[in-house]
Amino acid sequence: MTKKFAVIGAGHGGKAMAAHLALMGFKVSLYNRTASHVEVIKKRGGIELDGAEGVPHGFGKLERVTSTISEAIKNVNVIMVVLPSSAHAEVAAAMAPHLKNGQIVVLHPGRTCGALEFSKVIRDGGCKADVTIAEAETFIYAARSDGPAAARIFRIKEAIPLAALPATRTQLALDAINEAYPQFIDGVNVLNTSLNNMGAIFHPALTLLNAGWIEATHGDYQFYIDGVTPSVARMLEVLDRERVTVASALGIRARTALEWLKLAYDTTGEDLHEAIHNQPGYYGIKAPPTLNHRYLFEDIPMSLVPIASLGMRYGVSVRGMESIIRIGSIIHRTDYWRRGRTVEKLGLEQWSVSELTRFVQEGVIE
Repeated sequence: MTKKFAVIGAGHGGKAMAAHLALMGFKVSLYNRTASHVEVIKKRGGIELDGAEGVPHGFGKLERVTSTISEAIKNVNVIMVVLPSSAHAEVAAAMAPHLKNGQIVVLHPGRTCGALEFSKVIRDGGCKADVTIAEAETFIYAARSDGPAAARIFRIKEAIPLAALPATRTQLALDAINEAYPQFIDGVNVLNTSLNNMGAIFHPALTLLNAGWIEATHGDYQFYIDGVTPSVARMLEVLDRERVTVASALGIRARTALEWLKLAYDTTGEDLHEAIHNQPGYYGIKAPPTLNHRYLFEDIPMSLVPIASLGMRYGVSVRGMESIIRIGSIIHRTDYWRRGRTVEKLGLEQWSVSELTRFVQEGVIE
């Protein structure tokens, strides 16, 4: 029996994933909340996929294209959520009444505490179905939309940690997607995938500390190579140290930024400044053209705020993170603490470390 997937979100990544799954022979439903955004895909009945060597090329025929969430997830085995993490709570609330026993929801990626938030929102929304929520540590594709019904995949990552909530269900989630995506590996638990979120460290600080340059040039400079000066690198190192310390307070050995650069790109250096400049892949990457960018409006509330909030709850000094959150809030004239995934919003504020660990490992609420 052919496995059925629903892909939630028809942006760059969602279109690429839907087309790729279809070309691999799976039945795929594609959902986007704005019907006009997928109108051409619906008329054509699928998406044209192109890309790098080893990526399937051709027309991915979709079983269903819809802007109705209940229709999108009806009778599917696996629901792939490919949306900005700032939309996770909204889509979870919309899905809650329609989820069925045995369905698996995978967040691509969860950013920080995505699975914890998604699980709480569907429970608060009255979902009684036995559903497994999982999150990927990062997005599997480097992809772009190539037109209203076309997508291009530049690269497929080789090893992506994934964890389910609770961790006892991780193998179930891996088995469900293995035929399509053998690249996913056991990510231990959702605190591990959440706290190894490198975007939280690199994106907001690097954007804000170069705010003048971004506004003056509209991003016409090399984001990492020109933007990571020795002083900026020192700030990134402080944020990274805080993240690793928060993880340690929760009993987790998180990868440092230097370890991640070595693992992901085989790049080394005496410090973060040197290692980033030794990474050939960073050369040529331009900065965001504007400060109204997901590196701020997504990565601050959905990545940095939950790490800082966990740190404050469990006694870790996170002054560096607090400063970046505050600067971002001032520049965007908003309160990212209020909008973000705090321990209070996630319902974790009363839990001890052992209670939180037991919940993410076994699903037990004491």
